[in-house]
Amino acid sequence: MSEPLSFKQEITAVFGQPVAENPTQVMIEAAFADAGLAWRYLTLEVAPSDLAAAVSGTKAMGFRGFNLTIPHKVEVIQHLDRLSEAAEKMGAVNCVIRDGDELIGENTDGKGFVESLREVSDPQGQNVVILGAGGAARAIAIEMALAGAAKFTIVNRSTERGEQLTELIKAKTGAAVEFVHWTDDYDIPAGTHVVINATSIGLFPDVDARIPLNTDSLTADMVVADVIPNPPATRLVREATAAGCTVLDGLGMLVNQGVIGFRLWTGVAPNPAVMRAALEEVFG
Repeated sequence: MSEPLSFKQEITAVFGQPVAENPTQVMIEAAFADAGLAWRYLTLEVAPSDLAAAVSGTKAMGFRGFNLTIPHKVEVIQHLDRLSEAAEKMGAVNCVIRDGDELIGENTDGKGFVESLREVSDPQGQNVVILGAGGAARAIAIEMALAGAAKFTIVNRSTERGEQLTELIKAKTGAAVEFVHWTDDYDIPAGTHVVINATSIGLFPDVDARIPLNTDSLTADMVVADVIPNPPATRLVREATAAGCTVLDGLGMLVNQGVIGFRLWTGVAPNPAVMRAALEEVFG
């Protein structure tokens, strides 16, 4: 008869082609170190055809959770046990938390934005203009609506995608919303409280790319936010600052969504300043 195992059984993974660290990995691991947690946050590439096996493998290997990015944010839902309210409404997941034998889908992108906004303004009752209608716009719009925003204007070049997001907001939140087809420089309407660039215009390396926006329509009583973290000081951030607006850069949203995920996985509140400093070092 063999003797019972008295040691912790482990598998050491060997990667023939290791994936380079990404900014989120650097940020989360800095927070682990600061919190005194001997945890790791790994960047792993998973082909769409392997998604089901990869999700199942996270249970087998005792992962406390994981993040996902495109193209897995929607497809992963069928492999999870349940979703948060926000993830269900927006139909996309970027963060998964293990609770016992269950995998719970969450979306922290929009929550991260709302937390950043609350540092300077209460979302309740605000009129919001969102430039773009992709995944970031969807996450932000749903969370802003759940936080009490009064009205949304979705501005997008693709009519189909813009109208899809408009209908989603109406159906899932009941908030007032209109769609504007983006064909020329857009004038921000009077009475707007928050302007959000949820497009990729200005993302490195195209740092001087211009958003088709009449910056003369920005006023000092507006909050202007850009979701792009690299570079933090996008052209829109610089122009809105010059116009006297309250400005939120993309690092704030990235840090806050990381804080939320960290807390859900570990039960520990991380230090946001440590996380932002790690990102600032990455982005120079």
